[in-house]
Amino acid sequence: IMQTMNITTNAAPAQPAPLPASLLGLLATGAGMGVAALYYSQPMLGRMAADLQATTGAVGAVPTLTQLGYAAGIALLAPLGDRFDRRAIILVKAAVLAAMLLATAAAPSLHLLLATSLAIGLAATLAQDIVPAAATLAPAAERGRAVGTVMTGLLLGILLSRVVSGFVAEHWNWRVVYAGAAVGVAAVGLAAWRMLPRFAATRQLGYGALLASLAQLWRAHPALRRATAAQALLSLGFSAFWSTLAVMLQAAPFHIGASVAGAFGLAGAAGALAAPLAGRLADRSGPGRVARLGAGLAAVSFVVMGLGATLPVAAQLVLLALGAVAFGPGVEATLVAHQSIVYGIDPAARSRLNAVLLTGMFVGMAAGSALAAVLLAQAGWAAVMALAAAASGLAWWLRR
Repeated sequence: IMQTMNITTNAAPAQPAPLPASLLGLLATGAGMGVAALYYSQPMLGRMAADLQATTGAVGAVPTLTQLGYAAGIALLAPLGDRFDRRAIILVKAAVLAAMLLATAAAPSLHLLLATSLAIGLAATLAQDIVPAAATLAPAAERGRAVGTVMTGLLLGILLSRVVSGFVAEHWNWRVVYAGAAVGVAAVGLAAWRMLPRFAATRQLGYGALLASLAQLWRAHPALRRATAAQALLSLGFSAFWSTLAVMLQAAPFHIGASVAGAFGLAGAAGALAAPLAGRLADRSGPGRVARLGAGLAAVSFVVMGLGATLPVAAQLVLLALGAVAFGPGVEATLVAHQSIVYGIDPAARSRLNAVLLTGMFVGMAAGSALAAVLLAQAGWAAVMALAAAASGLAWWLRR
């Protein structure tokens, strides 16, 4: 069946014309709605547990399985974009994601919910097919801007999904969240069917050889290794901050509720808004410079927030809000710059190159969450910020 995806007629041109704003907007929306599916459940776990008469611990496996499905999808499915028509892959994943979201909305038991959660994670990797699609469709001189715009949609999907799902679940029902998301993804799939061109396959490798080529790309391209390592380090600091912030704010001396702590996520939306600017700057000044600036901004922000741990509570909260606004653009600007670097290495391997970069990023995020939890318990918030600052500083050193 997958052989039918290898369509070369009406293919995206080798030297593409400027990307229409309507198509760029569709790609950004699709990336955001795809990745948002990973995070809808997090603020609703208590309501889901009560509705399904399950323990909160058992329902806690829902976001875990979704994330595991996404990680597996990046490693096992994202490379297929170099082997088959990327348009067909996006349409298939959009259809599967919409169906699994709808099945989740109607799930009568926890067992079915867990199964659909894993499938949602796998299908949500359509976001990682959309980003290289934008890089392929855009002219080389506008690639950074195009990738930055699509990343804005993706990052807004990450940052706002929890806010939207929490609000809808509180005022209606958690099932409404998934049903609405299914309709939205289906609409994106229909628009993609009408607007996206077909993409010619760039490799004719078998599936096993395609996966094996990931290691070959890693060995062959120092720029890929440097970009992946630097982004993994920045993601470590990013995850260390966000995975422990709510816990820290709920403890003494802050005693801030979870809902107020969650509002800090809105400050992080500034990072998404910086992505198009970073892309334009990468087109004009080079992605290496943007990566250095972004890593440096993140490192300085973490240092300032760590030093602020000795200040009065009100001053600490101000610094935390400002820090969240500042380091987010640094991390996201660096990601856009690294994607521009990676996509320029080999146009015929963009899906596999993206899979390597994103795998490194998620490894960094997982390490950041694990290390920060231990540091917060053993040495406090200042130690968490020291870890984030050191990781970001090392990322800057790698990009010097």
